[in-house]
Amino acid sequence: MQTAPAFARRYVDLHIHTIHSDGSSTVQEVLEAASRKGLAAIAITDHDCIDAYPFALELGSQSGIEVIPGLELSSEIEGTDLHILGYFIDIANPTLNRRLTQMKEARYVRARKIVENLNTQGIDLRFDTVLSIAGVGAIGRPHIAAALLREELVYSFREAFEKYLGYGLPAYVEKYRMHPKEVFDLIKHAGGIPVLAHPGVTKIDERIPEFIRDGVLGIEAYHTEHSAAFQQNYIKIARKNGLAITGGSDFHSSNHNKSEIGVPRVPYSAVKSLKELHSALVQEELAK
Repeated sequence: MQTAPAFARRYVDLHIHTIHSDGSSTVQEVLEAASRKGLAAIAITDHDCIDAYPFALELGSQSGIEVIPGLELSSEIEGTDLHILGYFIDIANPTLNRRLTQMKEARYVRARKIVENLNTQGIDLRFDTVLSIAGVGAIGRPHIAAALLREELVYSFREAFEKYLGYGLPAYVEKYRMHPKEVFDLIKHAGGIPVLAHPGVTKIDERIPEFIRDGVLGIEAYHTEHSAAFQQNYIKIARKNGLAITGGSDFHSSNHNKSEIGVPRVPYSAVKSLKELHSALVQEELAK
């Protein structure tokens, strides 16, 4: 795997998904793409899952790309879905691993119920098709949409979500969720830095002060779906409150969304701010 010269690697992508959740790329393919883009560092942040590690760390070391252990967890507050990124987590932490096992099992049960709901509506989707598409990944609605598409029960991903899988539709089933503070605490317990993911998408800026009080330590300012104005607004909020400023492509698949690894361009200072916070937390724990 060829890498760009060190002086050229000034950018990072701290929000990437793989086949271990709802992405379509393997860990190796992600590292190869990051290498072609000349990225200095990446974080694989699969949904409710850290199965990409430790292989991602080993492969990153071989390729000369810094890989930061991460994940993306779901939470809910008053009916609003909120995603939280965790960086520099201890992938061997027993509490984190127990909770992730619970989430994986809940995802399987949820997917089976969604398929049963579809069958009740006369949609003859086989659960085995969903499992074959999910492969090693934690099952999610995108896998069910792909199964519907494969069996020619819909014409597009968009139709699958708009007719069957979207919030409040007859086939929809609530997923395993925690309150944001629970997620912040879980990530911190695993030695990590909790970061509010794509706030411009969730649109609950008025609650950011509450999240800060509850323990969030960073904001994802750079994101595929953030306009320049959104980006600057979240950078301003982060700086005002002493939070880490992060960002990434939120890459899942070049076929199913517009995101691309390495876009938007996130400066390496994002990694530096995370490292500074992580070091401070480690020192704080040692002083207890």
